[in-house]
Amino acid sequence: MPVSWTLLIVLALAGAGYLLTRMRAVAMAGGDTRKLHSRPGHYGWNAALLTALPAILLIAVWRFVQPAAGTALISMVALALAAAGLAFALIRTSPSFRARNAVEGMVKGLLIACASIAIITTAGIVLSMLFETGQFFRQYPWTEFFFGTTWSPKFGGGSQLGMLPLLWGTLYISLIALLVAVPIGLFAAIYMSEYASMRMRGVVKPLIEVLAGIPTIVYGLFAMITVGPLLRDWFSQPLGLGASASSVMTAGLVMGVMLIPFVSSLSDDIINAVPQSLRDGALGLGSTPSETIRKVVLPAALPGIVGAVLLAASRAIGETMIVVLGAGASARMGLNPFEAMTTITVKIVSQLTGDTDFAAPETLVAFALGLTLFTVTLGLNIVALYVVRKYREQYE
Repeated sequence: MPVSWTLLIVLALAGAGYLLTRMRAVAMAGGDTRKLHSRPGHYGWNAALLTALPAILLIAVWRFVQPAAGTALISMVALALAAAGLAFALIRTSPSFRARNAVEGMVKGLLIACASIAIITTAGIVLSMLFETGQFFRQYPWTEFFFGTTWSPKFGGGSQLGMLPLLWGTLYISLIALLVAVPIGLFAAIYMSEYASMRMRGVVKPLIEVLAGIPTIVYGLFAMITVGPLLRDWFSQPLGLGASASSVMTAGLVMGVMLIPFVSSLSDDIINAVPQSLRDGALGLGSTPSETIRKVVLPAALPGIVGAVLLAASRAIGETMIVVLGAGASARMGLNPFEAMTTITVKIVSQLTGDTDFAAPETLVAFALGLTLFTVTLGLNIVALYVVRKYREQYE
């Protein structure tokens, strides 16, 4: 029997258990629900949860541990467990049974399990990267990886896997993107929250948020076809800074446009959450609207704005398609923003794409790069948390 059929039967049993247990509880109370400890629906939900949850959990764990195991045995055990849960719920039902407490306890456990998934997933990702990174450093010196300035992977030997050019390209492109996104997004948020009418805000905010729904591959094509040639013909070639349409500036500008909604929408919500009493107090003391925004509203909203900028920075650091199509794949270090460069994410994809030997250092280096990227993002979170705590102590 397919697993999908088993799940459907389990859910049907849970629904039947809900109805049967609910009617049984009412019947045992002689039709007077006031004699029941809990509402009739709680008795039904107790049976439904006892029927469905153990069987579904068994199927999920079994398929994860033994994905090639026969479905017939899984189906038999799951259905038997569901039937046992239904029978136990029916036997347990009585007017004095605390069904509400039992249901709330099961729901609370389910919520805790759902909340734990994020923690367990994060731990699994970090541990997997640590294991594969350890395999890489057993084959390649860590000093050459962290401090090497040349990136030249060659399957078969003779590779130079210095990560500094990739880290430089990642930070350089992300910096340009943030220099575009943060001022524009923050000024747009200030306008929408403090100056725009409700009608104008209702038009402007959705239009800005449309940018967040555009696929990154479309941004990459826009960078490659339009922005790159435009920058080359109008700036880099006339100034003698380069003749390539793929450059750090191309990717940074387009990525910055993509990040504007992340900054503007979150900052707008945070600024609107600042109590109106702070604005009224500042205006009552003689401050102008611009002084109120600069000296009262923005400092009070600073923790949330820092969070918005951090989200945009994390998004920029992890972007791939815009960099591939807009900045090229050249691993180099330089200050010229009109030169082609690349990022860590691009090289992670390239090292894991195609027919590769997953035991070779040229492939395992992708996990070391991923762990480095994770560490950089974690550092940004720590800095942002410090700023948030500092200003919260001042304004709360």
